[in-house]
Formats: sequence, C-alpha cells, structure tokens
Amino acid sequence: MNYEQSLEKLFSLHQFGIKLGLENIQKLLNHIGNPEAELKTIHIAGSNGKGSTASFIASILTEAGYKVGLYTSPHFVNYNERIRINGIEIPNEYVVQFVNENENYIDNESPTFFELTTAIAFKYFADEKVDFAVIETGLGGRLDATNVLNSLASVITTISLEHTNILGSDLVSIANEKAEIIKNHQKVFIGALPDEAINVVIAKAKERNSEYFELLKFAKFEPSFGIISHKNRELQISELPLLGEYQLKNASLAVLTIINLFPTIEKQVILSGLKNVLKNTGLQGRFEIFNDNPRIIFDSGHNTEGIDAFLSEFSKQKINYSKCSLIYGAMNDKNVEEIIQKLSKHFDVIYGTEIDYERSLKINELVNIGEKFGVKIIPLENPTNFIKEFIATNYSQVLVVLGSMYILGEIKKQLLFHKT
Repeated sequence: MNYEQSLEKLFSLHQFGIKLGLENIQKLLNHIGNPEAELKTIHIAGSNGKGSTASFIASILTEAGYKVGLYTSPHFVNYNERIRINGIEIPNEYVVQFVNENENYIDNESPTFFELTTAIAFKYFADEKVDFAVIETGLGGRLDATNVLNSLASVITTISLEHTNILGSDLVSIANEKAEIIKNHQKVFIGALPDEAINVVIAKAKERNSEYFELLKFAKFEPSFGIISHKNRELQISELPLLGEYQLKNASLAVLTIINLFPTIEKQVILSGLKNVLKNTGLQGRFEIFNDNPRIIFDSGHNTEGIDAFLSEFSKQKINYSKCSLIYGAMNDKNVEEIIQKLSKHFDVIYGTEIDYERSLKINELVNIGEKFGVKIIPLENPTNFIKEFIATNYSQVLVVLGSMYILGEIKKQLLFHKT
C-alpha cells in the first residue's frame, strides 16, 4: 500500500467506533513488541486544555535540548499532525511501513482507529528513541487506549461535563474516569478543577501513594499574567502566543509540571518554550488568527467550559468590530442547547454547519435547537466559499469559526488546499 491507501485503511477503522477498554490495545502492543515499555512519558487527561498543556510541556522540553515525542488528537488538516517529534510530523513512509507490516493483524483483529494510531505513535517514539513522550488521552482516562502507560507523571487539566453518555452524568463520575490515569508512586499535577472533582483526583493520588500538586496552591493569576512560585523559584508567565486567560492556566500547569520533574531547566529555557510553542509543536485552533484583515478566528471550544473560555477572551475584543459573525458546528454528544444560548449573546449572525461524519450534529438539528430558544441559525452548506467571500469583502467585521476540531479541521483543510 502507498500512503493514501494506508490512510484509507486507517480511516476505515472508524466503522468500529469507540471501544472502551484496554484488552484490544494491550493485545496490539504485544503484537508489535510492547514499545510503550521503552518510553518515559507524561500522561495528560482533562475535559479542556489537555492539548495546549501537552504542547507547552513538549515545547519546553524541546527548548531544553531533549528529543520529545508529542501525541495529540484529533488532527486538524493532516493525520500526521497527531504524532510529532520536536514539532516534526511522523513521516508518511513510517505510517505506510507500519500498516503494511501489520495488515494481516489489522484485518483479523479489527482494532479501532484510535487504538491503531496510538500503537503507531508508541512504536515510532520507541524506534526513534525519544528522551520523553508527552501523551494526551483520547477520551476519558480509565479505559482510554493510552492508559497502558506506566508514566512518570500524570496531569489533569480540567473537569467538566462531557461525553456524559460514556463517562458519567456528573463531575464526580467524570473525575473518577480521568483520575484513573494516575499510577502508583508518581507525581500528579492538578489544574483548576471544581471542588467535587479535585477531591476525587486527590483521593486517587493518595490511594496510589502519589505526590500531588494543585495548581492554585502554587499560582496567582492576573488578567494578563500568572506567577508560579515553588521551592524558592518564582516565574512570571505573560505574552503567550496563545490568547486567553485560560491559556495562562494551561501554561502555568505545564510550568508547574516542568519545574517539579526537571528542576535543572532554567527560567529562560522555560519562557522560551512557552513563547515558541506553536513552532515546536504545530498547535492549532486555540484562538487562532487565521486571517488578520478582516479578522477570522478559529477556536476549538467544543463543550460548555471551552465555549466559556473562548467567550471570556472574545468579549474583550468584539468592540473593535462593526459586526460579529459566527460559523458553528458540533458533535452530537455536546450540550448544544446551552452553548447556543451563550453564543447568541455575543454574535450578530450565527451560521450552522456540519461535516460528513457520523457524529456530526446535522444542520437542521442546529436550526431546530436555535428555534427552541428564539435564536436564528442560518444553514451554511459550504463554509469554505463563505469564508473566501468574507475575506474579500468584510474588512471591519470579524468571523469566528467555532466548535468541534473535526469540523474546524475540515474547513481549514479545504481553505488551505483551495477546494470548493
């Protein structure tokens, strides 16, 4: 198989959906020689912020001179974005070789897309002998395919209501699922969690004799900067390339992790890692300025907490524009009713869109939800053409493309490759 055929093989595995549980991934990893056993990893879970926090950690380690693997999901434009070493995507040739060598196993055992991608990442990082690998969970924690790792540290970024049909209907249940990435005798770093969730994570850390560090006990935040104080070290974080007060918390959690695990990394290296996170990791879709004039913003706020974080930053800027328009798309497992009500207070016009994906919420469903709350949502079948026309004509306005990373990625891919 060539690269296109290999990707077709991989994406065909979506038909097997989500299979929560570790038996399949353990069997697959055994088949390829258990590469995960060779890795020194930092494992990250959370409802929001885990991709940004993982990227900040990986970027700092890269600036410190380490060879660093970074595994995140989903991708925006190219599959290879999920698996990087020091910011460089996994080569096409490696993906092809892996799929060809394991084709019979794939056909006979039917691993899911995420299980196979996780195995590719672990094998690639082991083959390339990375010093450290920063690994983001896919969904939840306890039964997520990445939870076969015996990591150096666990990081829990945030806890909010998400995937309630799978993870549980309340914060305590969801926190229980995510806290299961915590292993015995490791260090655990905890973000700004609600009380009922943080108590669950702390209890799990104590149960497993793991030392834990709560971000809000080491950090102070102002609107434009954060200060981390720990063991006679103080570091001020400001002027991040990622906008939003919530990114200060993600960066601060990354710094707290680094100064505990790697106390010899100097302050200037840490600050350089934060500054160069986009270059070092290829991070996209976090209040990303896709076009400056007129302003077009891509943001992957996909649940209520993510939407609140985005709107907190956007509300400071909207006064600069004569009109604020939104293109919104979501997966069908999100609390869209609450999200639509929040968005309607900040945008003059809302367009609803979808992609050809089984979990994508259909345009007509978005329209119906809007009608239920007196919010007009205009169906938008071709957001790519709309964005091109917007760029050509609306110089005093702003357009936000918001929602699922799958939808943002499809739109961005079409824009970058001039598809119509």
